[in-house]
Amino acid sequence: MSDLFESGGLSEGAPRPLADRLRPQSLAEVMGQDHLLNPEGPLGRMVAGGRPHSIILWGPPGTGKTTIARLLSSAFDLHFEQLSAVFSGVADLKKTFEAARVRRKMGQGTLLFIDEIHRFNRSQQDSFLPVMEDGTVVLVGATTENPSFELNGALLSRGQVLVLRRLDDAALEKLLQRAEAHYGEKLKLTDEARASLRAMADGDGRYLLNLTEEVASLKIAKPLDSAGLMAAVQRRMPMYDKSREEHYNIISALHKSIRGSDPDAALYWLARMLAGGEQPLYIARRLVRAAIEDIGLADPEAVHQALAAKDVVDFLGSPEGEIALAQCALYLASAPKSNAVYVALGAAKRAAAEHGSLMPPAHILNAPTKLMKNLGYGSGYQYDHDAEDGFSGQNYFPDAMARQRFYEPKETGFEREIAKRLEYWSKLRAKREGNET
Repeated sequence: MSDLFESGGLSEGAPRPLADRLRPQSLAEVMGQDHLLNPEGPLGRMVAGGRPHSIILWGPPGTGKTTIARLLSSAFDLHFEQLSAVFSGVADLKKTFEAARVRRKMGQGTLLFIDEIHRFNRSQQDSFLPVMEDGTVVLVGATTENPSFELNGALLSRGQVLVLRRLDDAALEKLLQRAEAHYGEKLKLTDEARASLRAMADGDGRYLLNLTEEVASLKIAKPLDSAGLMAAVQRRMPMYDKSREEHYNIISALHKSIRGSDPDAALYWLARMLAGGEQPLYIARRLVRAAIEDIGLADPEAVHQALAAKDVVDFLGSPEGEIALAQCALYLASAPKSNAVYVALGAAKRAAAEHGSLMPPAHILNAPTKLMKNLGYGSGYQYDHDAEDGFSGQNYFPDAMARQRFYEPKETGFEREIAKRLEYWSKLRAKREGNET
């Protein structure tokens, strides 16, 4: 099978990066994707069945999307054609489709690999449909973005989406050992530095091999420790794109860690966002939301803490203001939880939509004019402060609507006290309604 360098017209002896030299020569050599490639996995079954079909490979960088596509073309004896959605347009697609039709007439099928397929617009994506349906090409698309958001429904319905996983620590270690076998010696790293090297790769096999190549080229006498490794190579920031899906995944993880009362996990996801360059005020807004949505009256101080953190961030900026975000995240995660206010508002909105524009009962309406007084506005109203126990028990719902209970405080935090008050007033209301009848 020709490799990337041969297809690019480079000679056998041209310098090649380690990642290309160690590119797997069979599907069995692909690291970290056993869930797809084992005999029971979708790709394993497809190869065993001998019937290729179009697929979309979705996963982070450096997980083997291009390699898998090339190996599938070999497994099915298909001509491999590669285009990048970044550099290709309609003219390139038409030329590629026509060449594939010619090949098909000569008995040769085509596997068309489209890198970053999500960058094609909707009409360009639609152009694949007829050639997929008539078998002119077997399409393998690669994307780092969620296909649900980035690809046409028609395209998704004709190609199975397969999710590639970021390489775990065990897979990265195997990749390191493969590189050391290629060099014929172990890397000069302590065990701690070796673990740090794998952590730097952040699940990206290609990046790990690039780092490995850099370390192998160092002229050093004794093994590097973690500090020495950090000084010798540039560390990449954690993968985090503020305009893409990862942005929403991690803010969701922060919010759900707070909701799940896990301060340590909340602090971790906060640190991930800050390390990725997220705007602190964006984080502060989500903390305010968590305070009112997931804590509410179980701890009324929570929203004050969140708003204070926002003010500190606005006043101090970074990095000092980040401490306020950390303090707030820890406070919210360790606070008692209740979504009773959130649920109550939803129920009240549904009731308001259901019952329409009912007037308030006449006794709680103001009567600034004589006509309004004659119509009974304000008649019979009882001033609660003058009533026994400071509670009149009057009805405040519309006359045509039965009294409803939307707010059900939880038995957590301050809401436990609210529940006691509501129960007390409910008993007084029932007693006074009974006296009236």
